[in-house]
Amino acid sequence: MLLTVQGIPSYCYTGGVPFDAARPTVVFIHGAQNDHSVWAPQARYFAHLGYAVLAVDLPGHMRSKGAPKTNVEEMASWLLALLDAAGVREAALIGHSMGSLIALEAASHAPQRVTHLALAGSTYPMKVADALLATARDNEPAAIDMVTAWSHSSQASHTVRNSARRLMQRMPGRLHTDLAACNSYANGELAAAAVRCPTLFVFGASDVMTPAKSTRVLASAIPHAQSVTLDSGHALMSEQPQAVLEALIGFIGSR
Repeated sequence: MLLTVQGIPSYCYTGGVPFDAARPTVVFIHGAQNDHSVWAPQARYFAHLGYAVLAVDLPGHMRSKGAPKTNVEEMASWLLALLDAAGVREAALIGHSMGSLIALEAASHAPQRVTHLALAGSTYPMKVADALLATARDNEPAAIDMVTAWSHSSQASHTVRNSARRLMQRMPGRLHTDLAACNSYANGELAAAAVRCPTLFVFGASDVMTPAKSTRVLASAIPHAQSVTLDSGHALMSEQPQAVLEALIGFIGSR
């Protein structure tokens, strides 16, 4: 489904079911140099459970036009504008990595519009190694290889790793912008303190990019949050798609 958001054509995957804003809505937000497809299994399942689903392509990513947003705050504003364009009054927000920061920031700006908040592979501050930032700027193919290696646990298959690499390779020129946005985001603690809705952290036990132990700031700022730890690296949705789905359904509900 294409929506015009802030004057730009923006794509949302609806899980194979026509979108109906009258239904409870679930919004899936991808991470750096990814697109809606990383959430496809979970989005399809929720759509067929009777939810209205919007799995977004962020601006400048895959099917959404325009330039990539350069900071998390702009991405969160775009996300809330997308809800307006879709006619959605309130929604559950589910974000992975950079997408988790976008969901968090959007929830702090419009708490009355967020029914549930699920943060997968999240941390704050979401600092990016200087070597990775520099490589993403100067040699993106090498940076994609670095991200592919660091995003997956030793148990991840070659198929899963290669699919992740090919997805990033299909939309070159976004990685440094996205990683720099994660690295520079400075409002996480204040945003987390404003969260009042039910909140779920989904951690990967073998995640070296956003390890669970690094989330103390967020966890302490959202004391009512639940958490679940899966046998996975940072690429939770591809390594453990069923476990991620079960965690989300247990959290949001099966209607």
